[in-house]
Amino acid sequence: MMKEIGISTEYIALGQFLKLSECIDTGGAAKFFLQEHEVVINGEPDNRRGRKLYAGDKIEIKGYGAFTIVRR
Repeated sequence: MMKEIGISTEYIALGQFLKLSECIDTGGAAKFFLQEHEVVINGEPDNRRGRKLYAGDKIEIKGYGAFTIVRR
């Protein structure tokens, strides 16, 4: 099941997304989370904390599920 993560800005950084989607508890944990988990954005692996995610982007994280970014 695809979970929707709503943003009110043009984009959100991958590190912020991880916190919003409750994959991590604090922003500081993003670096370590990305080293240990495979993140696939729109079918391409990516582990850059600063990667900009826009409405319509699809993110899959093994063990955590699938997410899509929606504009609120």
